[in-house]
Amino acid sequence: MKPSNYQTPRRIGFVSTRFDDTDGVTLETVKWVEVLERLGHTCFFFAGASAQPQERSFIVPEANFKHPEIEEINQIVFNFPTRPAEITSRIHRIAEMLKESLRRFVEIFDVDLLLVENALAIPLNIPLGLAITEFISETGFPTIAHHHDFFWERKKFLVNSVWDYLNMAFPPHLPFIHHVVINSSAANQLSLRTGISSHLIPNVMDFERPPAPVDHYADDLRPALGLQPDEKFLLQPTRVVQRKGIEHAIELTHRLEMSARLIISHASNDEGFEYEQRVKDYARLLNVRVNFVADIIREHRGMTPDGRKIYSLWDVYPQADLVTYPSTIEGFGNAFLEAICYRKPIVVNNYSIFAIDIKPKGFKVIEFDGYITQETVERTRNVLLNPGMAEEMSEHNFQLAKRHYSYTVLERHLKTLLSECFGEG
Repeated sequence: MKPSNYQTPRRIGFVSTRFDDTDGVTLETVKWVEVLERLGHTCFFFAGASAQPQERSFIVPEANFKHPEIEEINQIVFNFPTRPAEITSRIHRIAEMLKESLRRFVEIFDVDLLLVENALAIPLNIPLGLAITEFISETGFPTIAHHHDFFWERKKFLVNSVWDYLNMAFPPHLPFIHHVVINSSAANQLSLRTGISSHLIPNVMDFERPPAPVDHYADDLRPALGLQPDEKFLLQPTRVVQRKGIEHAIELTHRLEMSARLIISHASNDEGFEYEQRVKDYARLLNVRVNFVADIIREHRGMTPDGRKIYSLWDVYPQADLVTYPSTIEGFGNAFLEAICYRKPIVVNNYSIFAIDIKPKGFKVIEFDGYITQETVERTRNVLLNPGMAEEMSEHNFQLAKRHYSYTVLERHLKTLLSECFGEG
């Protein structure tokens, strides 16, 4: 007799615009891959760019939302209420090519199941969304669509000339797709707007396997980041985009009135540089020491072209005194879980998903609601000056997250999803 947890090994094809960055979608994909492969399944990758094993990747440049032709389409369709006929033709031409590429991907790797990562939620690549939707419609191919954030959650997508495509494919309402969202608000809105029911699977970390002890590689990290020996290290572990609310972290650093420096680990990337300049100007105005260090913090260790050492984010977290997470909008909050995994105290803006899904679990954080108060400043100062207080908060949060946001939780959800796709056994 087969054990009760037995499931036939499957060949699972992950599909997205890219799998090669430190954005939340890629980070979460890597976790799903790790858990699925622990369960005996094999994973393959269809994308415009991929840092996954080459022998398991199928790269089509036009799938990447950074492809010049896709960027040109987006510039037109998300700024005007009507679209030129030529743009419609280009969208359909690229979609047909991507659909054929997806068909070849499935055939070459003998894929049993598609697992679409956000490409059917955020319309960063409209032809890709159409191609996936039409492929599923034409084949009835079993699919899990993992939605991290929807177009209606982003202001920049609400003025557009592609409502027909958004209603068709972002996300599509097809019987062959099992939809997954990462927070309860998304589940509610998806149901209200489209009639689609979904599974709620939160973001996770491997809390059963705590981070490895710090080695000697990062012994010189503090001077490399520009930190003086007496400075408190405040870490902002996010991209520099407006919804991250980094000006709140700058204000907090200023109002602490102590020797402290804010380190921002990621770059602006795909959302422009205007906000980054605003952050720099604001820091200069308040005379706050802020370092933008994305050039020497990457997913993996290495060397820059000019010979400087590159550190991973996992080298950085252990040496931080405090993590700032002042986001105004988040799909869930990867950086929140990372800070907890590294047992760091955290300052959190009471963004909606935190308030609805995370806060009720009982986490101990330094919280503010939309703006920094004197209480926020005093609590932060107390935590920075009292290591015992920081340790007690961090240990409490770690044990709580281990119960609610671990790989064990994800494994249980994924087994259920696969059973719904293929039946038991």
